[in-house]
Amino acid sequence: MSQIRQENDSNSGGFFVNFNQDCTSLAVGTKICYRLFSLSSVDRLDLIYESSSELDGDVCLVERLFSSSLVAVVSLSSPRKLKVCHFKKGTEICNYSYSNTILAVKLNRARLVVCLEESLYIHNIRDMKVLHTIRDTPPNPQGLCALSPNNDHCYLAYPGSSSIGEVQIFDAYNLQAKTMIPAHDSPLAAIAFSSTGTLIATASEKGTVIRIFKVSDGARLHEFRRGVKRCATIYSLAFSADSNFLVASSNTETVHVFRLETTKDAQRPGSSSEEPQGWMGYLSKAVSVSASYLPTQVADVFSQGRAFATVHLPFQGVRNVCALATIQKVTRLLIASTDGYVYIYAINPLEGGDCTLLKQHRLDGSTESGPENSQSSEVHSGGQGKVKLDSTGSYALIVRGRPFSQMTADVLGDSEKFHDMERATEVPPVNHLRLDDDGEFPPMTQKLD
Repeated sequence: MSQIRQENDSNSGGFFVNFNQDCTSLAVGTKICYRLFSLSSVDRLDLIYESSSELDGDVCLVERLFSSSLVAVVSLSSPRKLKVCHFKKGTEICNYSYSNTILAVKLNRARLVVCLEESLYIHNIRDMKVLHTIRDTPPNPQGLCALSPNNDHCYLAYPGSSSIGEVQIFDAYNLQAKTMIPAHDSPLAAIAFSSTGTLIATASEKGTVIRIFKVSDGARLHEFRRGVKRCATIYSLAFSADSNFLVASSNTETVHVFRLETTKDAQRPGSSSEEPQGWMGYLSKAVSVSASYLPTQVADVFSQGRAFATVHLPFQGVRNVCALATIQKVTRLLIASTDGYVYIYAINPLEGGDCTLLKQHRLDGSTESGPENSQSSEVHSGGQGKVKLDSTGSYALIVRGRPFSQMTADVLGDSEKFHDMERATEVPPVNHLRLDDDGEFPPMTQKLD
C-alpha cells in the first residue's frame, strides 16, 4: 500500500465511480471528462475510453451498458439533462431534459431508468421512449434505486417510505407494481439485486443488519450482522455473479463479505456453521436450544450470520462502491473510491478470513502499466433527438422535428444511431461464442452447432 489516506467528508472525493452490470468494466466521472476502464486483469487497469474535456467535463453520472459502447452521461453543469452516447463512434444518440436534477440512472438491455427526487422515468432502451412514470414517490434525495440486470426478471426497486425501510418492487418490463417488502425499521441506505434478479439485498441507515429477500414473494432468506459496536453508513451492496456471496462497504474502514449458505451447506460435515468456535459460537448454540426463553431482540443478535471474509481499507469516510468480479476466471473483491483509486483483493472462497490486497490502481488516467493501452475519442455534440414537455404534461422524444411516437417504422429504420441502440441491447443467445473484447460493439455472437 503506497500510503494511508484519511477522509472525513464523504463528499470530498472528486470522482464518480461505478461498475457496469456484469463487473467487466469501471466507469469514472471527473471534473474534466469521463473514463471507462477494463477489468480483465489484476495487474493493469486498461483505459478503454476517455471523453473530450471540452464536451464532457464535469461528469457526475456515467453508466455503461454491459460491455457495449452505449453510455448514459449526466454533467454537473446540466444536471437535468441525460445524454445517451455511442462512445466508440463518438456520437450522441439522443438527449433528454427533466423537470428536476437527475440523481441516478440505471440500465439493462430492456430498460433505462432515470431517478429524480420524487419520480422515476422508465424508458424503452431501444428507442428511448418513456413507457411509464412513477410519480410522487417518497422523497429520495440520494436517488436510491436498483434495476435488475436480468431481462427475464426486469425489476426496479426503490424506497417505499422516507421514514421506515420499505422496498417497493416494480415490474419494469410489464410496467406494474409487484410487491412491497418491509425490510427495516429505519430508512433504506442501500439496495442491490442479484445477477438473476431473483434476490434483493437491503441495508438501512442504521447499517448494522443486512438482509436478503426473495423478490418473487418478499420472503426473508438471510440476515447478516455487519457489526455490534457501532452503526455505519452503508455505501454499497453487491452480489457475486453466482449469488453465493454478498459484499458490503461503508464509511468505516472494514468491508464485509457474507456467504449465503443454503441448508445443504449448513449440514455439510466440517462446515463452519456446523461447529461455531469461541464464546460467540457457544452462546449461539445456547440460543438455538433455548431461544424461546430469550427476548426476541437478544435471540436475533445471535441468530444473524457473521462476515465470512473482511477487508481493512487504508481509509475511512470516503464514499466508495464495491463489487465481486470474475477476473481471469477467479473471483476478486474490488473497491473503487471517489478519491480516485481502485483496490483489488484476493478472497478465499473456502476459508474466508482476511482478504489480501493484490493491486491498487489510480483512476486519473495514469495506470501502473502506463498509458499505452489507452484510447481517446472525441464525442461530438448535437444529438439525434431531444425531449420536450408535451400538451399532456409528459415528456416526449422529438426526432427530426416530430414526436417520436408519430414516426413510422421506416423513418426509424433510417436512423443509424437508433440501430446502434438496438444492436447494443440485443441479448446474446444461450449458446454463443463471445469474443473477449471489452470494447466490441455490437456484442459479437455466433450460434454453436
